[in-house]
Amino acid sequence: MNKKVRILAGLTVAGVVAGLAYWWHLSNENQGDETKIVLYGNVDIREVDLAFNNSEHIDRMLVQEGDRVSKGQLLATLDKSRVQAEVSAAQAKVDAQKAAVARLETGSRPQEVRQARASVAAAQAKLVDAKITYERTQQLVRDKVASKQTLDDAKASYDMARADLKVAQELLALAVEGPRVEDIAEAKAVLKAQEAQLSLTQEVLKDTELFAPSDGVIRNRILEPGDIATPQTPAYTLALTDPVWVRSYAPENMLGKLKPGMKAEVTTDSYPGKSYQGWVGYISPTAEFTPKSVETPELRTRLVYQLRVYVCNPQDELRLGMPATVTIHLDQPQPQPGQQVPPCSESGNG
Repeated sequence: MNKKVRILAGLTVAGVVAGLAYWWHLSNENQGDETKIVLYGNVDIREVDLAFNNSEHIDRMLVQEGDRVSKGQLLATLDKSRVQAEVSAAQAKVDAQKAAVARLETGSRPQEVRQARASVAAAQAKLVDAKITYERTQQLVRDKVASKQTLDDAKASYDMARADLKVAQELLALAVEGPRVEDIAEAKAVLKAQEAQLSLTQEVLKDTELFAPSDGVIRNRILEPGDIATPQTPAYTLALTDPVWVRSYAPENMLGKLKPGMKAEVTTDSYPGKSYQGWVGYISPTAEFTPKSVETPELRTRLVYQLRVYVCNPQDELRLGMPATVTIHLDQPQPQPGQQVPPCSESGNG
């Protein structure tokens, strides 16, 4: 137990000493030359967790850790057999409904109209025959040659023939006029719904492929072929190569000398004698305590403001977390509000 206490006490003292040393070094660095500001920080980049927008077995993983990828590059695929079957079924429904709409919009075929006219003619002939039979039966009944039942049967046949003619005439009118407007509208509405379902299944099919959203480097390959991918489970972690910046902190007494857009030079211990062109891209509007794991009451009063100094990194030499030194010369022209910073391709790399 005493050993653990001694270790914790030693870490506490080391943290305090490191914090004091940083502020002493920063103060001495900037007090010696009033024409520049020297800050210290670490290289920072954005990372993106890439996940499929679907749940299915992974079929292929196409890149490894450390691979450089470009925007739009295919990174992985899911098993597509089930989704492709759903797309085929939805496409078949759309094709069938399109045929139904076309049939309704075309209306009756000429053969159907001719058939309806022939049915009217046949019904008219039957009606004439039934009328003649009915009139003859009436005469036979008056002559007391036929029974009253025979007359009733003839009358029923005559009435039925007239009704059949009416039905045939209505069918002919429907054949000539074609489908109702409401039927066509209903068929089109069904087609629209089925086309929407087809689009949805096609989007689900697209979701079986994972593409790089931007240029970057694969930092971590999390899943493997055969794993179940879900929208909540990343398949890769992508480190974006642009933008790259140095996260640093400046005390309050330096804020009046710093403005967004000011040019800066960035150096690292990894590449001695080499500098990278950069510019101040962001100054935090709020103060925070000195960022470190151990604080004393004295150091808590040391409020700093976070700076983000963007850096040109054309050769991909700056890595996440790399310590860096930022030098900002105060004798440079002050940037105007809204002034655009030249891109790295123009500003170059020292």
